[in-house]
Amino acid sequence: MKKVERINVMMRYINNRAHFTISEIMREFNISRSTAIRDIREIEAMGMPLVAEVGRDGGYFVMNNSVLPTVRFTDNEIKALFIAFMATRNLQLPYLKSRQSLAEKLIGLISEAQQEDIVLLNQILLFEGTNPNNPDLLEQSDLPHPMLEKLIQTLLLDSYLLITINEEKEIRSYPIYLLHLYREKSIWLIEGFDLKEGKKQIFPVDNLTSVEPYPVNKRVSRKNILEKISKQEEVINLVLELGPQAIAQFKKYHPLKVSISYTNPYQTTAVLKTFINVNNSEELTEMTNWLLFLGGDIKVREMPEEILEGLQERLGLFCP
Repeated sequence: MKKVERINVMMRYINNRAHFTISEIMREFNISRSTAIRDIREIEAMGMPLVAEVGRDGGYFVMNNSVLPTVRFTDNEIKALFIAFMATRNLQLPYLKSRQSLAEKLIGLISEAQQEDIVLLNQILLFEGTNPNNPDLLEQSDLPHPMLEKLIQTLLLDSYLLITINEEKEIRSYPIYLLHLYREKSIWLIEGFDLKEGKKQIFPVDNLTSVEPYPVNKRVSRKNILEKISKQEEVINLVLELGPQAIAQFKKYHPLKVSISYTNPYQTTAVLKTFINVNNSEELTEMTNWLLFLGGDIKVREMPEEILEGLQERLGLFCP
């Protein structure tokens, strides 16, 4: 029996008994005295409230009035959970109140030693977006747009939605088939197929005022939607070869729609292929800035003239 499996079985064995001894553990699991003692200490470190009895016939018993959860966590698993919570602060994620209550419950389940470790980690570790003057794990300072949770609850039931967007000059409603909900550059975005216009569109969640299921009798089949999307696939117009330094930059940040394919087993070279809408000035500027961010460790196979001109213009500002 592997150690992890043995520990789990031993915890159930202990929890079902009012009292047990080291000798009983040795016989039950066919292990040495030193192994039994190590396993019991590890179980105690995981938070099981064991009390040792002194004396020749002494042993252990589980502290009375203790409610033990079905799932137990190791020290490293507890740290992994709370570090994940810490790393997601100030990212405007949905279900923030649920995250807070989950953290409170986990803190209530772990031992005092584990709690002290978490407090120390919370003081020392800083992640992007963390306010070092207020690093409280339970502080709700990163509330997302109030419509985000409602949107998620709705799309889990139905991908055909009628969304209402507050645009600059008017409020408009769009019947969509939701393709993706994603977060990019601190903004939540809806990628949907516009059932009325027959094309993909991007909508910022921050502008969302209402969301509800779209009437069934007005829908287009998912098969037809995917067929239309496949016919509208953009033609690739940017192809780059990336070296190790450019790959390192790519891993730091890249637009969601851009991906790379490694060209050797060591993942030190790669090819990037994507489409850039040169008629969209905002996308053009963003991609120009990002290509500069990748640095000089790239080779151009194919690139739109508009991007090339933008790069030359930007580089000319630094190299008069």
